[in-house]
Amino acid sequence: MRLRRAAALLLTLLVLAPATGQAQAVGYRYWSFWDRDGNTWTYATQGPSTAVPSDGDVQGFRFAVSEDSADATKPRSTADFTSICANTPPKDGKKRIALVIDFGTATDAPEGETPPQPRTACAVVSPDATTAEALVTVAKPLRYNTNALLCAIAGYPKTGCGEPVTKENDSTSKPTETGGRKDGGPSVGLLAGAGVVALLGAAAVWQARRRKHD
Repeated sequence: MRLRRAAALLLTLLVLAPATGQAQAVGYRYWSFWDRDGNTWTYATQGPSTAVPSDGDVQGFRFAVSEDSADATKPRSTADFTSICANTPPKDGKKRIALVIDFGTATDAPEGETPPQPRTACAVVSPDATTAEALVTVAKPLRYNTNALLCAIAGYPKTGCGEPVTKENDSTSKPTETGGRKDGGPSVGLLAGAGVVALLGAAAVWQARRRKHD
């Protein structure tokens, strides 16, 4: 009876007790690429070296630490094509692409670097030009790695390219469909249940032995 009461008390404490410590989430520091549709930024389905925008399109780049595309931070600008390309008249045989370049915040900056202020630019390029070709006309120098990943725009950052970053996260990890955390670890509820099951199992063994000796 005492052991059962102890098990019930342990269950209550495990369910009510908050998770201790700070969760560690692994993200990546990189330039994300976006399409703007009306007032909405949408994560691009192609890379800038293969995407071929149309005349009048608005595209954006944002430097930040993100876990994946669902977690990526959007450009902060709400400027539209008309405002970005207001002082760039159309030219025959060319297209105009409005570009938003958001260098991010000091929190996401590599150690020792300061992000430049966000900027916009209107690129005038040939009709078949890719976004990367448009970007290089307004934001040199660009830097790529051996896998053609865009590492730097206008020379920022000076070093690094999509490197993993461990960051502190004060909130608990998001649950997945399997009941675990987003980082693959077990949820608090699962840990509590496992502990109680083990204790109740020990109680059952103890009671069985006691009856056998009685």
